[in-house]
Amino acid sequence: MSIKQNLAFVFSGQGSQKIGMLAEMAAENKIVTDTFSEASKVLGYDLWNLCQTGEQEKINQTEITQPLMLTSSIALWRIWQQKGGVQPAYLAGHSLGEWSALVASGVVAFADAVDLVRNRGAFMQIAVPKG
Repeated sequence: MSIKQNLAFVFSGQGSQKIGMLAEMAAENKIVTDTFSEASKVLGYDLWNLCQTGEQEKINQTEITQPLMLTSSIALWRIWQQKGGVQPAYLAGHSLGEWSALVASGVVAFADAVDLVRNRGAFMQIAVPKG
């Protein structure tokens, strides 16, 4: 019996966001800032600037965290594709990461997902008030 090797990508949920994230990747890969610019147009604010120079407390607010983590994941996914990475057999995500998997698989357009997760985060913030 032979075992077939498959590659899977599992996108993370929120919780690993931090100020300055992806700065090194952006310095080497313009697609990072291009992806953030695309998300910023949907959101109506500069998401890249916020995650680079904002306050940790601000990016920990779920209505900001969710589009931030989606955008970060898709920026890294786009780098993988640009560099000729192997197409994974499986795409999955933990909680919010499911949206990244849907975008990476082509099921949901990135701009639509940014808008959806912004709303998802806002509704979650209302359901569970700060503190």
